[in-house]
Amino acid sequence: MSAGRVLVVDDEPQIRRVLRMALTDHSYEVEDARSGEEALEKVSQEKFDLILLDMNMPGMGGIATCRALRQKIDAVIIMVTVRNTEVEKVACLDAGADDYVTKPFGMPELLARIRAALRRASPNLDSAPKLVQIGEAQLDFVARAVRRDGVEYHLTPKEFDLMHYLLTHANKAVSHRELLQNIWGPDYGGEVEYLRVFIKQLRKKIEPEPAKPRYLLTEPWFGYRLQLE
Repeated sequence: MSAGRVLVVDDEPQIRRVLRMALTDHSYEVEDARSGEEALEKVSQEKFDLILLDMNMPGMGGIATCRALRQKIDAVIIMVTVRNTEVEKVACLDAGADDYVTKPFGMPELLARIRAALRRASPNLDSAPKLVQIGEAQLDFVARAVRRDGVEYHLTPKEFDLMHYLLTHANKAVSHRELLQNIWGPDYGGEVEYLRVFIKQLRKKIEPEPAKPRYLLTEPWFGYRLQLE
């Protein structure tokens, strides 16, 4: 049984070969692409559950590729970077990535992140309401979108997961650690920059005035709260 379909995007043949072998050994179906342009062509022809995307590639770089992919697909995107700075992390997340790993990485770490990402890619919505009104915005869990002022804003996988979790804990302050561990996995807890980026993106889609939020509220030094009537 397939564990999922993965697209590896990297300009280095040796890295593509090593990742293909390791992922195949763990029951993933693997395709690869040598460039951002080739990756975009592949996703237009085939469906993938997860994309491993190198940030530093010639031609169309990883950030531009990530933005273009996010406009086309809902697959989980994990960026692979060589620099472990907050600026780099935020750039990846701002471009639409769900997570990142830093080179050189251990294969067990990468496999754990892939498993965690795919496990959390489809939360159980059986008991969730299909439509939720948040002020002037309407959250549609079936379409994975927000409608406000006649405009529909698509939610990325992690934006959707974050909104779903906050909704199930509406009007309660939820800590950074709880959000990170429930949305990204038990190995997370200190990556507060993840939450800052995704809350900022969600506010642009939900709040009438994102700089003065009324619904997605910050709990200083603690976490966030979804305030509903």
